[in-house]
Amino acid sequence: MSTPCPAWLTDLPEAVATTQRVVEMVLGAADLARPEIEVGVTLTDDGSVRELNRDYRQQDKATNVLSFIGDNDDDPAHPGPLLLGDIVLAHGVVATEAQAQGKSMHDHYCHLLVHGTLHLLGYDHVDEAEAITMEAREVAILAAMGIEDPYQNSGLHAVAD
Repeated sequence: MSTPCPAWLTDLPEAVATTQRVVEMVLGAADLARPEIEVGVTLTDDGSVRELNRDYRQQDKATNVLSFIGDNDDDPAHPGPLLLGDIVLAHGVVATEAQAQGKSMHDHYCHLLVHGTLHLLGYDHVDEAEAITMEAREVAILAAMGIEDPYQNSGLHAVAD
């Protein structure tokens, strides 16, 4: 885990422990055959995420979370851990969204980590059917953590990544 933006640890001092717990929970729910899986998480600022979003998705704007799929070589003969990918979160966007949606920073952060990790596992929300499936997984995992359904009564539909 990398935290080049110190505001994350100011607003969410438990970010490191929370990150590990949430990612492990999502991976555990996926019931993957490979025991060693690595996910990189970077907590950065809006400017850095904007650059990544522009360079890799051709969208010149900051967004809350980006996921970059890793090697996904699930061959048992593959040496070392499965490098599932990287998740990058933008502090300003996440904090602003949490406040606007009346959520705690912790709960919104957990939601975005679940969302980003599910992307690394192959979930997406490009069409309605995929969005419904992905959102159902998010809601179930968050409920297991004691976090309310982020879509209930919000008018939101899939996280805007």
